[in-house]
Amino acid sequence: MNKQTTTNRRAWLNGAGDGIPIALGYFTVSFTFGIIAGQTGLNPFQAMMMSATNLTSAGQFAGLTLIAAAATFLEMALAQLIINSRYFLMSFALSQKISPDTPMIHRLIMAFGITDEIFGVSAAKPGRLNPFYTYGLMSVAIPGWTFGTLLGVISGDILPPRLVSALSVALYGMLLAVIIPPAKGNKVLSSLIIISMTASLLFAELPLLKSISSGVKIILLTFLIAGIAAYFFPVKENDHE
Repeated sequence: MNKQTTTNRRAWLNGAGDGIPIALGYFTVSFTFGIIAGQTGLNPFQAMMMSATNLTSAGQFAGLTLIAAAATFLEMALAQLIINSRYFLMSFALSQKISPDTPMIHRLIMAFGITDEIFGVSAAKPGRLNPFYTYGLMSVAIPGWTFGTLLGVISGDILPPRLVSALSVALYGMLLAVIIPPAKGNKVLSSLIIISMTASLLFAELPLLKSISSGVKIILLTFLIAGIAAYFFPVKENDHE
């Protein structure tokens, strides 16, 4: 075993160890996703493959909404492109941490496995980033997300209907836990959350807007709210908050 192989093996093991907390968190959220996927009509294999090939909670939950609404493939593709566009920026950032002579195959595999959490842990790693460290994160986190989904779908067919309904609501609790803490004391973020909720309500209730398909609604709302945020609340270069 040469020195480079030993280095890569050590990097993978370190990544796998750091990925355990991510996997545990993924398992909890994907369990709820699996329950909702089953309610939408996906079978265990379809739901599991969706999680194994997408790795994006926001995109997958939006995808279920579009599937339930019988949206077109074009609507689904555009919605996923917009919702997951932040991964472009994450990929650009990580490309600055790896060696310039890193082969393309490693870059592609790393790009596939980028999620908010995997990016955060990889970016925080001091010095040059060994691709095998990120592979270690992925090798633990991705199975946690995938098998959590599978167990959620299966459990949805076994558990009592009341319990399944209660677990389905856990998704909204998770979303509230994501947006409420950073909104405390932040007037800009609080305003954007209120604007988002108001716009969603208008699109759901007004007769003219209500007729728009779910896929187009997601696309329009994303552009509308992001545009409002960029125009009225631009982030200054020296603002690290």
